[in-house]
Amino acid sequence: MGSKNKLKRFRENETFTNVFQPTREEIFEGFPLKGKWQSFFKNNNPIVLELGCGKGEYTIDLAKKNPDKNYIGIDIKGARFWRGAKTALEDQMPNVAFIRTQIELIENCFENQEISEIWITFPDPQIKYKRTKHRLTNPEFLRKYNNILQKDGIIHLKTDSEFLHGYTLGLLELSNHEVLYAHHDIYNNLHIPKDVIETQTFYEKQYLEKQKSITYIKFKLHF
Repeated sequence: MGSKNKLKRFRENETFTNVFQPTREEIFEGFPLKGKWQSFFKNNNPIVLELGCGKGEYTIDLAKKNPDKNYIGIDIKGARFWRGAKTALEDQMPNVAFIRTQIELIENCFENQEISEIWITFPDPQIKYKRTKHRLTNPEFLRKYNNILQKDGIIHLKTDSEFLHGYTLGLLELSNHEVLYAHHDIYNNLHIPKDVIETQTFYEKQYLEKQKSITYIKFKLHF
């Protein structure tokens, strides 16, 4: 994507009523919607997050299929989720929002037990050992998710990385978290829940064209 295109999308994001782009200072000083997201959505419906949402297609598709839930896509790259935000406005979807921020700051955006569900879709697996702290399912991130999730909150991990799938599954079992479902090749599994395969990200479609296996874990945290 050219720099002019990015700048145009950044400027357009600033006009979108469903996009929030707080600075780090604003987040640390007190993000105004923390604990008050129901006032933005104007209802008390469950809130679902998509972390590393990319273009926002997963957020959009889930929101269309589940109008009784609110969806928030989070990514540091606003030029990517511009498409999802624009689509939500064009299609008049009041149950969709996007935040441009780093995922490690998630506790500054949401109050304890404010979130009912989290989707982590095709994150960078951060394979090198020195990048462990950046893996979105490492123990530190799981603690952050646990703080904002409701007591029976669910996390979904969908990835093409066998490494990240195995790392996460091992970590969950070692720490006595609750694995509700896990499979290393969901498109070759007759018993996979339909909602897991009916929605696909841009990257997921590319991986499937290359005949890469897609893995999935559904779990609850018990700290």
